Amino acid sequence: MNTTEQVEKILANTSLSAELHTIAHKVLHKKRITFDEGVYLYENAELAYLGVLANHIREEKHGDKTYFNRNFHLEPTNLCVYDCKFCSYSRLIKQKEEGWALTLDEMLNVVKKYDGEPVTEVHIVGGVLPQYDVAFYSSLFSEIKKHRPELHVKALTPVEYHYIFKKDKIDYATGMRLMKEAGLESIPGGGAEIFHPEVREKIAKDKCTGQQWLDIHEEWHKLGMRSNATMLYGHIEEFWHRVDHMEKLRNLQDRTGGFQTFIPLKFRNQNNQMSNVPEVSVIEDLRNYAISRIYLDNFDHIKAYWAMISRETAQLSLNFGVDDIDGTLDDTTKIYSMAGAEEQNPAMSTKELVNLIKHVGRKPIERDTLYNVVTDYENVVFEEEKKPQYYKLPVVN
Repeated sequence: MNTTEQVEKILANTSLSAELHTIAHKVLHKKRITFDEGVYLYENAELAYLGVLANHIREEKHGDKTYFNRNFHLEPTNLCVYDCKFCSYSRLIKQKEEGWALTLDEMLNVVKKYDGEPVTEVHIVGGVLPQYDVAFYSSLFSEIKKHRPELHVKALTPVEYHYIFKKDKIDYATGMRLMKEAGLESIPGGGAEIFHPEVREKIAKDKCTGQQWLDIHEEWHKLGMRSNATMLYGHIEEFWHRVDHMEKLRNLQDRTGGFQTFIPLKFRNQNNQMSNVPEVSVIEDLRNYAISRIYLDNFDHIKAYWAMISRETAQLSLNFGVDDIDGTLDDTTKIYSMAGAEEQNPAMSTKELVNLIKHVGRKPIERDTLYNVVTDYENVVFEEEKKPQYYKLPVVN
């Protein structure tokens, strides 16, 4: 039974509520669901129903293709002027003995360690410090491109950009143009958390607002460039806060078309100031992926991080709207493990990752940052690997 027939079977169910029937009909006919319908899904839809609809959309867009990429992660610092309550990773400046702050030369040495490796992207994100300003990051990006022109520079979130542009007294449009001229090629999705001020004030009140996050991405998109988006879910927010978050992303995407991927990020409660908040279940993880796929009809991709949610949950997510599960990874960053992820030392060879995808009937596709195909692994036969080769990947892509 194909996915269209599965949706039609749902529509033939006479016990289905009128609201769920309407939503399924809209999905089948590629019609957008409303804000209220998004909230209704969170409050009333069962996992099996959501899986059928989300998988139908996923296969309409991508068939069985499941994407991953090979890159490495460069973290300038884990020290930060901000005090986000959910963060297990950063340290305030007063805790500097627990942190690091790399110089420009040290960062370039990290990049040079990967000379000759088949990586396509460097992902740069970390804490916010005064010494890392517009001039510093402009130099970093330009030096990376000078050293390895084909390496895609994906760097910094609106949290960093808002801070450095304000410090230099320049507007977002000017700042993003300067970053592009220096060699920046795309922006990761981090720092979004939950946009609504009712929640944001409680968990991340110091840093840029939700609207400022959106404004910076919009200026980047106006330059013809691409970026990603995230949502931190499963903490103190209500279901309607999640829908409000996705509605704002959907509206911006209607205007610019600049987003590539949406990445729901599960709140993990270890080693942070919100350890009293219980984590949501795997069932809720899968429901959230599925509703994200249904709601964000104008986003091409939904991504899950296998290292954060476990290999098994990542495999399950491929039937709930997800078509990208990050990639081979070596845990040089501690953001996963410090927050309590199942994978305390995450690392998979390309062969392992390809097999993980194939074992659930999907087709593994290595991509570059912009989703161009690097290698189609569907029919690749691996030679025996004497020593698995691990590649470092980002935390928020």
